[in-house]
Amino acid sequence: MSPVSTSPTASAPARRDAEATKAAILKAARHLLARHAHTDITLKDIAERAGVSPPLILKYFGNKDTLFARVMNFEADADALLDAPLRELGRHMVRHVLTSQRERGADPLLRIAFAPLHGEHGDILRDNFRTQVTERLTARLTGPDAGLRAELAVATLLGLGVMYGIARGTHLRASTLDDIVNRYAPAVQGYLTPAGTTGPG
Repeated sequence: MSPVSTSPTASAPARRDAEATKAAILKAARHLLARHAHTDITLKDIAERAGVSPPLILKYFGNKDTLFARVMNFEADADALLDAPLRELGRHMVRHVLTSQRERGADPLLRIAFAPLHGEHGDILRDNFRTQVTERLTARLTGPDAGLRAELAVATLLGLGVMYGIARGTHLRASTLDDIVNRYAPAVQGYLTPAGTTGPG
């Protein structure tokens, strides 16, 4: 085996490039899935947005279904979305949704709105969303109707994402991040910690 192929200094940049390419492909697929139905998205669409060739997508993910299985997973997004103490979670979630939209052009939740009503892919997306987002949030809440309150809080965030990223509300997009958080977060927090409930942190 040649020294070039075994050299750590030669292989490390290649590994970094591969990880960056895979991240770009996943980001492109998430972006498209948040705006289009799964069946309407082609490998060519993803490749063009990611700045790669379709064969490179096949190299890293095997096929479109495998790629979208990764995209349909909400665990990493939920980790970031729920990363705050309960008493501060409403503000954190609103800020995270807006920051994701503004800085990455992607919403951590919005692709659920484009889940097909029928078929395996829609079922997978809904199951993942329920177990990885709403049920995980429910487990953090105390008091009555925790499941309902969690779903209402998430629905409120989805509404914000739709108005900002899809309807592209002009007043909303012209407002400062802090102004929107100050106005919108209390509605979300009201579902998380309504009067009479307590929670850790």
